[in-house]
Amino acid sequence: MSGTARTGTAGWVFAPWRGTFYPDGLVQKNELAYASAHLSTIEINATFRANQKPASFAKWAAETPEDFVFSLKGPQLVTHIKRLKNCQIELANFFASGPLALGRKLGPFVWQLPPNLSFDRDVLEGFVNLLPKTSADYGTLASKADARLKSEPFVDTSGVGPIRHAIELRHPSFDDPAVNDLLAAHNVARVIPDTPESPQRDLTASFAYCRLQGPINGNTTGYQPTDIADWADTIGGWIAAGKDVFAYFVHEDKLHAPANAIALRQALDSTPRPA
Repeated sequence: MSGTARTGTAGWVFAPWRGTFYPDGLVQKNELAYASAHLSTIEINATFRANQKPASFAKWAAETPEDFVFSLKGPQLVTHIKRLKNCQIELANFFASGPLALGRKLGPFVWQLPPNLSFDRDVLEGFVNLLPKTSADYGTLASKADARLKSEPFVDTSGVGPIRHAIELRHPSFDDPAVNDLLAAHNVARVIPDTPESPQRDLTASFAYCRLQGPINGNTTGYQPTDIADWADTIGGWIAAGKDVFAYFVHEDKLHAPANAIALRQALDSTPRPA
């Protein structure tokens, strides 16, 4: 059975997209509806800065097509402040804050580690052990939310699909085979960044999560047609093998991120699949 590939951007509010990606005159409140009609997924970054409310997640879900999916960046309180240590209650508060209000549109959670956080097996293993892998696990952890949540925990899992996690490891010490083995044991995807410093395209889970920051060839003008074709070929092989793929363009050339995401989707649509 083939997997599904989704391509998109990190966020949807970016002033330089107005008049380039977004048509002139489009009001800001309609930008998500427009973006989601042209992309198949968007990474929500607001959750990195602070917990959002169930009403916000429900509103975003209502403004997007039925087959659209969001991914959510985990809070900096967990990754950058607590640095993955002693963070069970912080995780509980985050998971209880309302992501489940996305329903079927809830995609993976992505945990971006700070560049100066090095590999400590005990810390990483303790963290991935805490991450809920099923709806039941999610509800159990979310029920531990404390008064800092300032609202009733939202734990309705109706319509929610698989609970997935990806982790972006940015310190060179994570280039250790033991890391991939650990992530694979927990079905956590290692984020594929597509940079000269991190060119690997290792899959450690039943799905792939790409935050495309390259291209790997160091082209300062951003992703070119040859880069898009190369990624379409790679992703095409993954989905033929049954892997779901989430690919987000987060290159410094953010102006062209929507166009890159659309081009990759079109290239995937025209890429022959192995019989």
